[in-house]
Amino acid sequence: MRLLFVNRFYRPDEPATAQLLTDLAEALAAGGHEVTVIASHPGPAGVSLAETVRGVRIERLRSTRWGRHGAAAKALDFATFHGAALFRLFATARRGDIVIALTDPPLIGIPAWLVARLRGARIVHWVQDIYPEVAAVLSGQRWLLAARGPRNVSWRRSDACVTLGTDMAAVIRASGVPEDKLFVVPNYAQADLRPQPDETAAGLRGEWGLAGKFVAAYTGNLGRAHDLGILLEAAGLLAADPRIAFVFIGGGPQRAALEAEAARRGLRNVQFHPQPPRARLAAALALGDVHFVTLRPGCEPYLLPSKLYSVAAVGRPAIFIGPPDCEVARLVSGGGFGRAFAPGDTAALAEYIRGLSAAPGECARLRAAAEAFSREGGGSAAAARAWEPILAGLP
Repeated sequence: MRLLFVNRFYRPDEPATAQLLTDLAEALAAGGHEVTVIASHPGPAGVSLAETVRGVRIERLRSTRWGRHGAAAKALDFATFHGAALFRLFATARRGDIVIALTDPPLIGIPAWLVARLRGARIVHWVQDIYPEVAAVLSGQRWLLAARGPRNVSWRRSDACVTLGTDMAAVIRASGVPEDKLFVVPNYAQADLRPQPDETAAGLRGEWGLAGKFVAAYTGNLGRAHDLGILLEAAGLLAADPRIAFVFIGGGPQRAALEAEAARRGLRNVQFHPQPPRARLAAALALGDVHFVTLRPGCEPYLLPSKLYSVAAVGRPAIFIGPPDCEVARLVSGGGFGRAFAPGDTAALAEYIRGLSAAPGECARLRAAAEAFSREGGGSAAAARAWEPILAGLP
């Protein structure tokens, strides 16, 4: 099959969708498919506009990369990639091809569906985040929901919709997508992540002054969809315990405010560090004795943090903070590799962390459960096997 993926990020970019797409595209190419990825160019002159890596043809397009300068700049990034990607897709797609549109930039699946139909190609939506709903929840701008109409049409008239879990599938089903077009393929850890001994993070622990401490870590995007204030509240309750440190590794819209608040409270048990490159991700994840995964209430039907799978892959427990009846809570509790807490349950959260810091046997049990959960998922190879019958069964 000839597969055309459309997503703003791909290797050497390192956002989650770039890494997930890289691993899946390479696995499908290894399975004999002709795979092309249309993505944006990251900027450095040393990165080619077009090349083939591990069997995947990469076509990188010039578009703005100004999102760090604010919402208007980010909207321009989305718009310039939309235009460039759709022009390239129209020029590249042929009758019988399968176009697979992700959700970065948001709603690119709508014009991608139109272009695919004009070119006689088939269209699959790989729904990593559900827009415009998540944007409306975070911004409070209900008018954004007007985009649901055309989005739902593009879903219903596609050849398939693939999403990450049952909660997200319920939203897609409610839009009118029939069951025979709706598939759930969970996300997975990066292909090079596996259980890590404590020694993997020894260098980072020494560099950051964490030797001998119990580290409660948050690694990844400090975005607005994540409930992070409670972590500083818990750090405040545990500030007098010299054994415990809270470490934030990553960047995003909330980082500056979190750093300022931690400084205002005088939380000397809290550290902030930049997101490591993919080559050092295993060490950064191994640093944490336990990892936080969070979601703001209202966001849980519309996204599922992929880092849960990375945490489990390196054999580390997870603490989920968010709505107790959502899919992430069920995965963590059902898999037995951590515990879920409702937003605002700060005292119980702090006490759980304190208890883990003094219970190496329980930590070892949780690590083993995390490894078992990850093995059961099967990683990107299992995801590729799940995609095969979906693609082969398209009309």
